[in-house]
Amino acid sequence: MRIAYLIPEFPGQTHAFFWRERAALTRIGVTTIVLSTRRPPRGIASHDWVQQAESETFYLADIGFSDIALSIIEFLRCGPGSWTRAIKAALDGCPPRKLPANIALMLIAARLIAFMRAKRLTHIHSHSCADSALIAMFANRLAYITYSLTLHGNLLHYGRQQRAKWRYAAFAITITTRLYDQIREELGRETPLGLAPMGVDPSFFRRTRAYRPWSGEGPLRLFSCGRLNYAKGYQDLIHAISILKQFRMRIKLEIAGEDESGGRGFHQDLNSLIASLQLTDTVVLLGAVSEQRVLMGLESAHLFVHPSHDEALGVAIMEAMSCETPVIATDPGGVRELIDHGLDGYLISPRDPESMAKSILYIANNPSLAEKFSASGREKILQRFNSNLSAIELKRLLQQMR
Repeated sequence: MRIAYLIPEFPGQTHAFFWRERAALTRIGVTTIVLSTRRPPRGIASHDWVQQAESETFYLADIGFSDIALSIIEFLRCGPGSWTRAIKAALDGCPPRKLPANIALMLIAARLIAFMRAKRLTHIHSHSCADSALIAMFANRLAYITYSLTLHGNLLHYGRQQRAKWRYAAFAITITTRLYDQIREELGRETPLGLAPMGVDPSFFRRTRAYRPWSGEGPLRLFSCGRLNYAKGYQDLIHAISILKQFRMRIKLEIAGEDESGGRGFHQDLNSLIASLQLTDTVVLLGAVSEQRVLMGLESAHLFVHPSHDEALGVAIMEAMSCETPVIATDPGGVRELIDHGLDGYLISPRDPESMAKSILYIANNPSLAEKFSASGREKILQRFNSNLSAIELKRLLQQMR
């Protein structure tokens, strides 16, 4: 079985899940040919597989004059009936100001169709419900190429024409029960729907030495990981560290990840905040780092803290749990489907640095609780949140299409 595997701006710093899922799909007999809308900004991903991923990816936006001509020819080959279907889909729920963008996406879809025909592919799986889904939808309307979707977050975050995108999809997958229920409530039961959480590779994210809770001697080592974005709440975590420093605690916080502009955006805001709170010797922004460096940070940390304001599920949390690093996380979105409070992690309200500081202090001073979270967290990942599960669900739904 061979499919096109469409990921926007691949490979980005949060795209390790897709790389792992691809490997899992290969193991169960599904070959993925990777396509992407365009190349990601430089400096936002440092995984050791990035160069390989770029060399294996076909970028739809890497287009010259000859490519434009071929796309127009492919579009014309589709014929009047196909043009009518595509235009109706372009108008379906589209604000008038966005129609020119839809026309451009139709031409990109024509390029996609030409690629699919050259590679003898008949199905596209889009790991986004934004413009990538529109491109797949237009490919379907123009050439009856089937497509499917994975929803990774709140539907409202993925732009216009959701009903049209989902109406023509062969099937879709949501990563949480919460998102599954949202689709059923807002879009009905027209599209076959699967459920498969994102996951991690527990054979990679595992310890080489036993976890040891903080003994009270030496610095309390904290680690966090994710895109540097206001919604990720790192400013709240830094304020929480400032509160803890008032108790004369020795603390070391490392934050791995980069902003969307490669360090020229929110990274600078956080640097300014760290300096203003006199935490330059306490808080370190690592920037974009490899998975190996994330693994090193998790293995060295006493606690992993995830301060996000909104999180669909949280792959970074899974990586910490897989590494047996006790987790303190805010609980918006689907995080409650990942962590059972008090059993395999500790949940707190977002946007509350004082509560975050108290929680860090509480877990740090309760080593038996930290050890409990360490053991039970990895067990949950092994059972329910490994990357094999999403690959198995995708293959199951692909087979049902036949």
